[in-house]
Amino acid sequence: MTDYGTVHYSCVDCSKKSCLKLDGQNPDFCLTTALSEAELDEMRAKYTADEQIQRAAIASAEADGLFYGQHTRVEDVIEFASRIGAKKIGIATCVGLLSESRTLAKILRKKGFDVYGVCCKVGSADKTRLGISEEQLAGFRTGRIMCNPVLQAELLNEAGTELNVIMGLCVGHDSLFIRHSEALCTSLVVKDRVLGNNPVAALYTVHSYYKHLLEPQGTDSAREFLSGGAEVGK
Repeated sequence: MTDYGTVHYSCVDCSKKSCLKLDGQNPDFCLTTALSEAELDEMRAKYTADEQIQRAAIASAEADGLFYGQHTRVEDVIEFASRIGAKKIGIATCVGLLSESRTLAKILRKKGFDVYGVCCKVGSADKTRLGISEEQLAGFRTGRIMCNPVLQAELLNEAGTELNVIMGLCVGHDSLFIRHSEALCTSLVVKDRVLGNNPVAALYTVHSYYKHLLEPQGTDSAREFLSGGAEVGK
């Protein structure tokens, strides 16, 4: 079995939520209590030193606080965009979600926004340009035209979008898009081809249908899963 070294405890290992409740029950490894007052002051200052960051922080707090449990994610995007004063919204879409992106564009335009969308296959470049060999391509389940998140971001930058909405970009492609986007980014659709773009379902069913996700890396079932041979519910 692969040894990944010492476990460093953090918020994902805490069940107290004392940072929210302020009940003083913080665990020994709490990241909040480990901060000094000077560090906390420095962190707080970052939200007011930059006008764009302050506006976005306030807008997201208002959109969440005023419409908690009432707005859909689509409505959250509209509310947030309005509160930061965005006029032009970019859509970075997977080519497989163009229909959904057209619907989103229609909704946003009805709300008065200028909308500019770029799909992932823009540029129509071959995957061999990434350094992928023909032999590797032969084993791929997708076509040979590469996704182009860097160009997506650059085209939206050139268009002057003020908020970019990610519509189903693949894992990693979304990372590259966010890195190259000059505008703030938010996700509306997170791609999961197996689970109908609802990736959290794998977490909800990790003790039943997707229990193989909890198998240690070196076990036979884990190796089968990583090789693409595992079946749901096995």
